[in-house]
Amino acid sequence: MAAEPNESRESKRSPAQTQAKGDTQQFAMAMELPFIIVAAVAIAGLAGYFLDRWLHSKPIFMLIFGAGGFFIGVRDVLRRLPEK
Repeated sequence: MAAEPNESRESKRSPAQTQAKGDTQQFAMAMELPFIIVAAVAIAGLAGYFLDRWLHSKPIFMLIFGAGGFFIGVRDVLRRLPEK
């Protein structure tokens, strides 16, 4: 009987190929995570900066929003990490 057309390639991979794929995915995630934190802080900080400019206030909103962006970025990084 012929192989099922829906059979996944995962069953045809050798253990070395499976390990290499896992390592590649971990490396890609490790390269992505710092950008998540930086982007969250930058976007929130810029929003606070423009809010401060609009309200003619001291940079209090920039600091508050920047700290909030940091916590949001860390939370997002922790959500993306695989559970073991």
